Amino acid sequence: MVAYYPSIEPARQVYDQALVDIGIALGSHIRITPTQYRFDLPEAVEQVLRTDRFDRIYYRVMSPSGIEIAGEPQLPVPPGDVVFYNAVFNGESVRVASVQTPCGRSACTVLVAETMVKRDRLARDILLQSLFPELLIAIATLVIVWFGVKRGLQPLARLSDEIKARSAGDLRPIDAAGAPDEARPLVGAMNGLLEEVSAASHMQQRFLADAAHQLRTPLAGLQAHTELALAQPMPDACRAQLEQVHRATIRTARLANQLLALARAEPGARARTSQVDLKSIAGGEADAWVRQSLARDIDLGFELAPASVNGDAFLLREALSNLVHNALEYSHLGGRVTVRTGRRNGHAFFEVEDDGPGIAPEERARVLERFYRVPGTPGTGSGLGLAIVHDIAASHAASIFIAEGSAGGCRVGITFPHG
Repeated sequence: MVAYYPSIEPARQVYDQALVDIGIALGSHIRITPTQYRFDLPEAVEQVLRTDRFDRIYYRVMSPSGIEIAGEPQLPVPPGDVVFYNAVFNGESVRVASVQTPCGRSACTVLVAETMVKRDRLARDILLQSLFPELLIAIATLVIVWFGVKRGLQPLARLSDEIKARSAGDLRPIDAAGAPDEARPLVGAMNGLLEEVSAASHMQQRFLADAAHQLRTPLAGLQAHTELALAQPMPDACRAQLEQVHRATIRTARLANQLLALARAEPGARARTSQVDLKSIAGGEADAWVRQSLARDIDLGFELAPASVNGDAFLLREALSNLVHNALEYSHLGGRVTVRTGRRNGHAFFEVEDDGPGIAPEERARVLERFYRVPGTPGTGSGLGLAIVHDIAASHAASIFIAEGSAGGCRVGITFPHG
């Protein structure tokens, strides 16, 4: 717009001035007699006037009183005292110039009209000639700005990718050396926040671990004393009360162990990783699980194949123990529970399958939440078992799955990544 209008206006003025010149030239051919006005224009001059490569020229000559002298009488008169105006004549747009020329003591009016072909072509040419370079400049500017901004934001993009690639437990400070100067205050603020979150996480883990440790010793002593007391003769009423205390002590001790495992599985906790064979873990706990299964008249079977993973042996043992405990807890008397380890499709795994009531598909996501239990579920669980298994799987970059068993019931396990 800035380039177009300053260029087109002088050209229009030149065309308008040409119409005025024609009007003055036509006015010089008006002759005055005592009785009338005559227009004496030689035929050769009129032929030259009307010969144009692009446009047609019309004229109208009127006396001072408005009487037609020569030309096209249908040519529109000017609206008011304007000199140049646009009009429509013979169905075409025309540019008209109104010229006053001396006629004795008065002035005659000469209207000269020209079609708009040359003017439109000139406007189009000026527009294209000004628009094309400006368009090229605009495109070049956009390209330069695009690549310039993209290159300038590359450090921020790298910073964003670094943060996205981190796990929930990775609270290490961000290296500010590669960040642009403008982003370093942001990196510093984020590092301060990460430090505070890390400190809060460590305090929470320390509290859970300390509380679990502090509870385990007196609970173990209480359990031992109740077992010794139950071995002595006593009235039936006292025995029933003491057995209830013994069961509550066992549940509380298990809850303390679960809290300790939960603290170690929390994001940010320091895992003691090493090469661990899942078959060895299952075999090492088999005796304890068999005793539990015999007490509930449950057929506990093992299908163990070697499967080596890089992980924390304590946490993996706790995850598998939780799965076995849940299967034994919720299976009916005389049921079947199977523990499996091995490799499937190149991935190491362990799983526990039972033929109990199972978990409805709509509840399988919620049972991984802490302290959530399916409504109507029997037993005295705390709702932490599967949540702990889920957190342990996440700390090993593994995935937990819950599916229906081959004979109904439920099949729950962990699949580890390649390696």
